[in-house]
Amino acid sequence: MNNGTVEKAAIVTGAARGIGRAVALRLARSGYAIAIVDLLEQEAEETARDIRELGVEAMVVVADVSSVSAAKRGVADVRARFGRVDVLVNNAGRTMAKGILEITEEEWDATIDVNLKSFFAWCKAAAPVMLEQGGGRIVNISSLNAITGGVTRAVSKFAYSAAKAGVLGMTKSLAKELGPTIAVNAVLPGIIRTDINAAQVAQREAEFVDSILMRRLGSADDIASIVYYLAAEQHMFMTGQHLVVDGGQWIT
Repeated sequence: MNNGTVEKAAIVTGAARGIGRAVALRLARSGYAIAIVDLLEQEAEETARDIRELGVEAMVVVADVSSVSAAKRGVADVRARFGRVDVLVNNAGRTMAKGILEITEEEWDATIDVNLKSFFAWCKAAAPVMLEQGGGRIVNISSLNAITGGVTRAVSKFAYSAAKAGVLGMTKSLAKELGPTIAVNAVLPGIIRTDINAAQVAQREAEFVDSILMRRLGSADDIASIVYYLAAEQHMFMTGQHLVVDGGQWIT
């Protein structure tokens, strides 16, 4: 137990695997104590173990990310353990492949809950701590689909796009509301290869690569590097912005 002795601490939601795990490890390598928020307890503990092997403090918060009360308890636990919250990375998400003619109300609600409401929940819980301590950074993981709407063959269709577009609106509004104390920015990943989607991406990899100017798929580490940039205190002059990380697939 550290009980409030760390110099800087970050919360990363959905950090048990994929992009969230890569973000957690990247921040840990830069000295951040990490709170891993996820329902996948075993995988979250594995990520925490890997972080501790770097000589950095880590804790696991097992929670439904869309629950406001769970977020409040989670942030309180992080503050009790680390003494502070310097960075919040809202990364947790879920796909939704159904279109308007097939999707049910329950599926719509679940998509919005994880991809948008959870961002509200953790921002609401973490912002008071950041304001009280005099500063902080929030990085929201949106999606390229937020500005393109995806395509008809996309893994996630309109419900996901709607939620991720909401994240952009939230990012801009919170930047205005919480500045100058807290910087709030968003990252919009393009096609990113992770363990979660590897099989699906492999089926269309040649097609995807041909549409990307950098001639490769993105990696979780590509996103982690941008999140680290936005999390760094020296870049606090950037707020209310979104960075597209898609290898040049959609240049407008």
